[in-house]
Amino acid sequence: MGEDHHRDKDCSGCRWTFNGAEYPTRNEMCEARRMEYVRLLDEEGMNFTQAARTVGVSKRTGKTWRNGRTRATGRSEKASVDWYRSTMDKPKPIHPRYLCQEERTTIADRLRLGDGIRAIARLLGRDPGTISREIGRNRNPATGDYEPYRAQQKSADRLKRPKPRKAAEGTALWSRILAGLTKHWSPEQISGRLKADFPDNGDMHASVETIYQAIYLQAKGELRQELKRALRQGRAKRKPRGDGGRRPRFREPMVMISERPPEIEDRAIPGHWEGDLITGTRNQSAIGTLVERATRFTILLHLPDGHDAEHVQQAIIDKMASLPKLLRNSLTWDQGAELALHKRITTALDMAVYFCDPHSPWQRGSNENTNGLLRQYFPKGTDLSVYPEDYLDAVAEELNDRPRKTLGFMKPSERIIELLDTAS
Repeated sequence: MGEDHHRDKDCSGCRWTFNGAEYPTRNEMCEARRMEYVRLLDEEGMNFTQAARTVGVSKRTGKTWRNGRTRATGRSEKASVDWYRSTMDKPKPIHPRYLCQEERTTIADRLRLGDGIRAIARLLGRDPGTISREIGRNRNPATGDYEPYRAQQKSADRLKRPKPRKAAEGTALWSRILAGLTKHWSPEQISGRLKADFPDNGDMHASVETIYQAIYLQAKGELRQELKRALRQGRAKRKPRGDGGRRPRFREPMVMISERPPEIEDRAIPGHWEGDLITGTRNQSAIGTLVERATRFTILLHLPDGHDAEHVQQAIIDKMASLPKLLRNSLTWDQGAELALHKRITTALDMAVYFCDPHSPWQRGSNENTNGLLRQYFPKGTDLSVYPEDYLDAVAEELNDRPRKTLGFMKPSERIIELLDTAS
C-alpha cells in the first residue's frame, strides 16, 4: 500500500493526512506513521505484519523502522524510533494468577502475627492451596522463615524462559522414563511408578504430559521412532485435543438432557419416551426401541432397509403419528448418528427431542433395561433384518402385557390406559 493515498489537495496547497490528521509536510506525516506503528507493537500487542498493514506500509518498511538500514551509498541510517528497542527488555506484566510483591509481604506479616493458611487465603482472596504452596516453595531453606522479597525473586526466577526440560536427555529421570518405555509401559504407568519409587524426590516425578513431550519433542532420529513404536498406539504425531473446541455432533443443534424440564424426571406425566437401537451381527441390522418413561410401554421400530438417519426418523414418525397428542411430549436419545435428522421428528410430531451426554446410558435407564429384556427375543450376533414387522409388534405386545414390579405389578398396557383416563 503506497503513501500517496494519504495525501489530499486543498486550496492552501498540498496537505498530508494520516488517521484523520493533517500534516504540513510529508516527513511529519511519515514520522507520525512510524510512531503509530511502534505504538501498535508496544501497547496493542500487534505483530509486525498486523502493525504494518494498519498504518499502510510493507513489512520491509516496518523492519527498516525498527532496525535501521544501510543505504546503497554506504551511509548507515539508524532506526527511526529508537525507543522501540528499549521496550524489548521491559519486564512483562505478571498475570493476576501469580502472587505479587504486595501479597507476599502480607503473607509474611500475617505469618508473624500467627495467622493460619486459611485466614491468609481469605484475606487475600486466594485459594488456601495457593498460599500453602507459596510458603512451601519460597521459604528460606536455611532459616525456614518466609521472606517476601526473597520469595518474589525465587518466583521470578522460575518464570524465566526458556526453562531447562525436567526430563532432558542424560538426566536420571530420562533414564527411568526410557527404561519404562522399552518395557512398553504407558506414560501414565511410568508417571505413577515414579511417584511410588521416589515419594520424597520431586526431581524424579514426571507428569504424563512431560513424558509425552520427552517422546515427541525431545527425542530425535531413530530414538524418537523407537520410542513412538513403544507406545501402544504407535502414532507418528500426537493427536490434538481441544483445539478449536468440540465439533458439533449434528448439523442441527442438539438440545441436551440438562435442558429437559424437571417434570419429566418424576414420571408422573405420560408421553415422555426414551429411544435407542439394538443391533445385529456386525451392526449391519437393527431394531428401534421406544419406551414410555411413566408406564414402560414399549414400541418396536421395523428397519428392514437400514438404520441410517433417514430410515430411523421416518420409522419413528410413522409409528408415533397414530398416538394421541398426550403421548407425544418428548423423546430422549443418545448421540448416535441415526438421529441426525431429529429436527424432522420434532416438526412432524410436534415433540421435543433431547440428547443424553456422551457415554451415559443410565440417562435412559428404562430404555436400557427394556433392551436387555428384548435380547431374550433377539439374541446378540443374529441378523435382525429377518424379523417381520408383525413379529416385532407381537413381541412388544407381550412385553406390554407383562406385570412389572416397578408399576406395583401392573402391566404397562394397563398403566398407560389408567394415566390417559386420569389426564382426560
